[in-house]
Amino acid sequence: MHSGQVKSNYYLVFFLCILSSSLISSCKNEPSAASSVSFKFPEQGQTVAIGKSIAIQLDVPQNMNLKSATYLIDGKKVAVKNTADSILIPTTNFSVGYKIITAIVVNGSAKDTITVNIVMLPGSKPELYSYKVKSVFPHDTSSYTQGLEYHDGRILESTGLDGSSTLRWVGLETGKTLQKADLDKKYFGEGSTLVGDKIVMLTWQNGIGLVFDAKTLVQKSSFPYQASREGWGLCFNGKELIKSDGSNRLYFLNKDTYEEERSIEVYDNDGPVNSLNELEYIEGKIYANVYTKDYIVVIDPNSGIVEKKIDLSRLLEKGYNRKSTDTNIDVLNGIAWDRKNNRLFVTGKKWPKLFEITLVPQ
Repeated sequence: MHSGQVKSNYYLVFFLCILSSSLISSCKNEPSAASSVSFKFPEQGQTVAIGKSIAIQLDVPQNMNLKSATYLIDGKKVAVKNTADSILIPTTNFSVGYKIITAIVVNGSAKDTITVNIVMLPGSKPELYSYKVKSVFPHDTSSYTQGLEYHDGRILESTGLDGSSTLRWVGLETGKTLQKADLDKKYFGEGSTLVGDKIVMLTWQNGIGLVFDAKTLVQKSSFPYQASREGWGLCFNGKELIKSDGSNRLYFLNKDTYEEERSIEVYDNDGPVNSLNELEYIEGKIYANVYTKDYIVVIDPNSGIVEKKIDLSRLLEKGYNRKSTDTNIDVLNGIAWDRKNNRLFVTGKKWPKLFEITLVPQ
């Protein structure tokens, strides 16, 4: 993203959806006329740290003929019991985020289903890192950086802003544009990534992604978004595209059809990490800018847990001054990885420099 503040309406809708889901689940957790069964625990909205077991127990009237209780978490069967005794479900391999616990209760010949929501949180805080600057390269201050990748001595960069979005190949050493394609003025450009002989690029609120020939930068096709509402960041793990949409959710897309096949929620120990922006896949982990923040989070792609937090504050200020007109938009954004030489590059929107950094544990 973008210019100005994060769009608050998007998160309001997201919050209302979660609230609505919780209220519906709370209603379902009320004893029904048929079964009079409810959850004794866990409580609605209870948080559980990954690594801790989930304790589940039903509240069953003494005169009920409980034949069986089948327990599911997010639709996957985890236990079957013929008593109301409590059970413990291990969570070592769980992902973070909202989980729906379902109990299918058979009472004689009657059957009823009740649900309750819980929230899985990481069991520990992220490791904290700072940085050391190894090298500094020039960066085009007209480039409102949305996507950044390193490939064989060149930088693949996509830029945004209404009416002036571009896709370009840039020389690392010079910072000069080697090849450029201007997007149709109706598009606000976003993240991009190289997939074989194609470049896949997102648009912000147009609801479509664009596909270009990597050599000519000629657009070949486009595709619609599905569950993801906007386009923010994009990277490629060698098998799937990984897409952010400004929430705390990451979407995994088929590299050939661009269908969203699965998603994860991203949490640290304090809760959901929203405004996930530019992405880079590095040695099995997802590195993500957080829009308007001077840090990068490192995410486990299986669990959604933020494992590391890299503080890059004061990176731009070392000898470089913001333009007064760009104060609200020249934020940290852009992560690129040189896999062959293990080099990490970062920059920001309209920054005058691109930095090669190494990480320093705090």
